[in-house]
Amino acid sequence: MSEEKLIRSLGRWDLTAIAINTIIGTGIFLLPSNLMALVGSYSIFAFIVCAVFVAFIVLCFAEVSSRFQTTGGMYLYAREAFGSAVGFETAWLYWIVRIAVFAATCNAFLIYLSLFLPGVNEGMPRIGMICLIVAVIATINFLGIRQSAITTNIFTIGKIIPLVAFVAIGAFFVQPANFSFGNAPPAGKFSEAVLLLIYTFGGFETAVIPAGESKDPRKHVPFALLLAIAFCTLLFILVQIVAIGTLPGLANSERPLADAATGFMGNFGARFIAIGALISIFGHFNGGFLATSRLPFAIAEQKELPEVFAKTHPRFKTPTWSILITAVVMLILTIQSSFLTAVTISTVTRLLVYATTCLALPVFRRREDVPKAEFKAPYGIAASILSLGLIVWLMFSVDYKKEGLAILIAIATGMLIYFAYRIFGSPKD
Repeated sequence: MSEEKLIRSLGRWDLTAIAINTIIGTGIFLLPSNLMALVGSYSIFAFIVCAVFVAFIVLCFAEVSSRFQTTGGMYLYAREAFGSAVGFETAWLYWIVRIAVFAATCNAFLIYLSLFLPGVNEGMPRIGMICLIVAVIATINFLGIRQSAITTNIFTIGKIIPLVAFVAIGAFFVQPANFSFGNAPPAGKFSEAVLLLIYTFGGFETAVIPAGESKDPRKHVPFALLLAIAFCTLLFILVQIVAIGTLPGLANSERPLADAATGFMGNFGARFIAIGALISIFGHFNGGFLATSRLPFAIAEQKELPEVFAKTHPRFKTPTWSILITAVVMLILTIQSSFLTAVTISTVTRLLVYATTCLALPVFRRREDVPKAEFKAPYGIAASILSLGLIVWLMFSVDYKKEGLAILIAIATGMLIYFAYRIFGSPKD
């Protein structure tokens, strides 16, 4: 089993850092301007609505995760609740989510890096930098879970400092005249803004996947999820308020926080925030890669992918082939995609994955053949129903003409792999 192959060394604060690190990635550094363009000052309310929505989902994750202590997260939950086919599809889609997020994050990293290295986001320099980033992150994760956790902890602190400084200093320069709450935006625009924010708030779920490398996942994972989402919600809302209040042209900014910081800290402020964004994004790479590379391992542990993906390095105790294949696919997709395209694909598929865990909560509460929950969500059934209702609402707000085909192909490919391996590749008793 995975417990014998992996090292249990992650504590509650390591898991909290993983969750915060993956939530605070590129979204808060780039999307404030997109949100301002969509719904103006009402973007503050979009943050609040999305935060409440995500809080319901996090409550579901906290309870469901407290029943499990092996690697796999949403894959294990869906597999236990709805069977192996749904479990595999959930894992497959989330693997696609994390790879798409990595692609979006890497493109955002190059946007900010171009402040210091003009031209790095174009042509061969762009490809070379993407290759370097993937190689470095894959190597860190290959060398061991403690190395990955230490890297995550350092970068989590490093990304929080510039955002807190942005809020603390910028609050003194907020101009009330920059806020306008006249005509409310159309419902379609507001739901589109909330959908974009799912990308910003998403990532908390990465903390549930490496449960097999956690000391006490049934207690520590719920703690990490709840603390991480509470902290990030407060920080994000304050950042948006300061961005609107200090940058009149926010809706047209490519680097919104850097441009806002220029107004109250000068050129130093722009570079300070840009460096913070680079630290944040690089840390996000590591936390996201940790979760992504464990999914093929977890699926292979359940005999639903070739056994090679379940093999770990004899010294480092990390899933070698799972890390390698994840890195190669990330490299290819990142080179071929843009930021917003990857954001949309990752957001829609992430909602589908969230739905399986939210639906699993009432299923597990009715069953007696699953481990007892160490954490019981208050009003858990209501949280599950509200989460599912909000997911359906957001799914209907998506323009499927753009990325819908790619999402359908991803779903069909997952089913094809699942049934092909069951028919031709799975070991026979």
